[in-house]
Amino acid sequence: MPDVELVLRSRRVVTPEGERPAAVAVAGGRIAAVLPYETAPPPGARAEDCGDHALLPGLVDTHVHVNDPGRAEWEGFATATRAAAAGGVTTLVDMPLNSLPPTTTVRALVAKQAAARTRVHVDVGFWGGAVPGNAADLAPLYAAGVFGFKCFLSPSGVEEFPPLAGAGLDAAAAAAARLGALLVVHAEDPEVLDGAPPVPGRDYAGFLASRPRAAENRAVERVVALAARHGTRVHVLHLSSAGALPALAAARRAGLPVTAETCPHFLTLTAEEIPDEATEFKCCPPIREAGNRDLLWAGLADGTVDCVVSDHSPATAELKTGDFATAWGGISSLQLGLPAVWTEARRRGHGLADVARWMAAGPARLAGLDAKGAVEPGRDADFAVLDPDAAFTVDPADLQHRNPVTAYAGRRLHGVVTATWLRGRRVHHRGVHTEPRGRLLGRTGRDEGRQHP
Repeated sequence: MPDVELVLRSRRVVTPEGERPAAVAVAGGRIAAVLPYETAPPPGARAEDCGDHALLPGLVDTHVHVNDPGRAEWEGFATATRAAAAGGVTTLVDMPLNSLPPTTTVRALVAKQAAARTRVHVDVGFWGGAVPGNAADLAPLYAAGVFGFKCFLSPSGVEEFPPLAGAGLDAAAAAAARLGALLVVHAEDPEVLDGAPPVPGRDYAGFLASRPRAAENRAVERVVALAARHGTRVHVLHLSSAGALPALAAARRAGLPVTAETCPHFLTLTAEEIPDEATEFKCCPPIREAGNRDLLWAGLADGTVDCVVSDHSPATAELKTGDFATAWGGISSLQLGLPAVWTEARRRGHGLADVARWMAAGPARLAGLDAKGAVEPGRDADFAVLDPDAAFTVDPADLQHRNPVTAYAGRRLHGVVTATWLRGRRVHHRGVHTEPRGRLLGRTGRDEGRQHP
């Protein structure tokens, strides 16, 4: 292997076949081979020994709200991608809201790419948006490289990204089917939400009652019906209600192109532990009870749920008031997803290979990122090095997120990301970051931005 420039060795390399001691050879930013642990590096190649720290594929997070341009005070590409790198995430796909303008036209996509191009520490792709009145924009957006289209069935929380309903939803699903594009859906039924109790203000139980499971369950049934009617590939975002699992499992048995994700906060946090006024826990759909969490884990284990992604949706501290009726709904967790999920996964008897399947391979497959998501020859040399037994207490001040607000504050987590590698180059090491080396990715995985040296 004369072109190999780097060999990473670990006693716990996590591959699609499982976890084993191995030496991973890197050439030209890609994985050239996965070799026996004892293999000596070829002449001229640099060797790095991770010891007993696990070498995982770099995580792929397909659900991140960077909010840039327009609301960069909420996050921004520099801080979001630095937080991603610190958390072992090497590829993220940005949601079309809450930036201004939202990514619903090619012109808006170009503006977002310009905001990101020289500032990203990891690779970044983009979703487009499907909203009322932009049906003619979907094909040009897809041709410009977005990974698919996001829509809401209920209000999004921002006026510039209204929900789709009725004929508009059908038109978007039909257009996506013609393009072969993925339609990713915020699935809460607006009629059920309208009939639920109003949010009383400061108690979490009241907020939870205002976003009942029935809203998700009915909306998922509508999403499955869309797939059956139009042949559209549809994906259910941030599944919170375990009551929707039977509909998803039935769709899978019927061979319908329906997939679903859930999020670290739904797998690790519970309604019973959320204090009143603690709006750092507010998200839509909401964090539900412990019994519901157990069923989500079962759905993840049996394959009904395809992947775990962050739905990182930050805001300024001023927007996270103590009133659930008015506070911004979103969990900031981009940097913490891996340790949060690993902490709960290991308690439930799952291994690192499961976590890699849920948080790297699954999201990469969803977005069609064939070069990402696994430690195997031909893939990009993207790695997260994790000390799986180390524990830490979350201090918001230590996070790379722009705003130090997180539902995990004070929580004891297992799994410390000690290094992150992007295409064979280390971009994060024990809290120290390199200059931005990320690329902007189009749907084909090709570089849509300036190549960094």
